[in-house]
Parts: sequence; C-alpha cells; structure tokens
Amino acid sequence: MPELLTITPWPDPVLDTIGYDPRSRYAETFWLPTLGPTALLLMRHLAGRFERHTGAIELPVAETSHALGLGQRDGHSSPIVRTLTRLEQFDLACSDGYTTVAVRRSLPPVQRRHVRRLPAAVQAEHSDWADAQLDDPPVATARRRARRLALTLLEQGEPLDCVEHALFSCGFHPAVCHDAARWAWDRHCDAAREAGLLPAPTP
Repeated sequence: MPELLTITPWPDPVLDTIGYDPRSRYAETFWLPTLGPTALLLMRHLAGRFERHTGAIELPVAETSHALGLGQRDGHSSPIVRTLTRLEQFDLACSDGYTTVAVRRSLPPVQRRHVRRLPAAVQAEHSDWADAQLDDPPVATARRRARRLALTLLEQGEPLDCVEHALFSCGFHPAVCHDAARWAWDRHCDAAREAGLLPAPTP
C-alpha cells in the first residue's frame, strides 16, 4: 500500500441531490452507529476537502491518520486504509486496486436492515424522522426533489429529453417528471441568459 493515495469524488446526480452531507445531523445520529466513528470522521474530513478543491486530492496516509487522531501509520496497518475498506463495504467508496479511491460526497438514507441494528432509542428517533418526512405532502416532496435533480442534471450538460427520462427511471410519476424538467429548463435558460450565453427573449 503506498504512502500517498489519490482520492476522487464519486459523483452520483441522484445521491448528491437528495443524500445527506456527512457533517449533517442525520449522518451523526443514524450513520455514526452504523459506520463507526472513524469511517464517518474520514468522510467528514474528505467532504471538507472536496469543497475546497475540485477534482482529485492527494492524501498522505500517515499524515492524515495523525491529523485525525488515529496514530501515525501507513501501509496496510493504517487506520485510514482499513477505514477506506470499510467504506467500500457500504458502497461509499470504490478503489481501483492500486492508489486511487473514489469516495461518495453524500450519504444515502440508512437502509432498513441497518436501522434494525441500531439501539432501540435511535430506531425510534429514525422512525420519528421518517414520519416527519411524511408530514410534508407527498406530491410536494416529490416535486421538490425531482426539480432539484432535474436542475442538477441540466447543469451537468444532460439534454432536456434525457433529464425527463432519467427522472422517470428514478421512480417519479410521469407528470412530476414533465413538470420538473420544464421548471429546471426555464431556470437553466434564465441563468444562461444572465451569463450572456443565450440571447435575451424577444418581446
């Protein structure tokens, strides 16, 4: 195992839109007992670095381990290396088998099978959180999430028709897909006009 790793963000338009920041209260409450403190700590550390630097970042294994209070070791015995392996087990990281590891920028909702392993009080809190999400009108929630995802896909260069198809593939109702795609397209065009990339609309 090298002393220096290359860490790249692992983009996912859906997860990056509707997922949870590793530094969020959701992550601290429900992912912490699932992943363990070292894994969540590393994800938080990388989330901050991803915000400050675009693209890949260089991660000195021993130095990073020391900075996070995990000892100053590199190689296969390093807590950083073992932690990255644990993140791979949860599909939160993916290694090329050599020196590059892609890491998620956002966390998905904790899966039900993992929720059942949480302490009873935390399970009850997760149930309360899920109930609170249901208090929001379902159509309004779906529309808001679909619009956020549609705008994200357009900003990444996806064509309008592909965006609507992608929303449908994610399970949104066709009417919600159409509404979200058109709404996002209007916002996308407005931003392009303000930047001078599109001509102003004719009166």
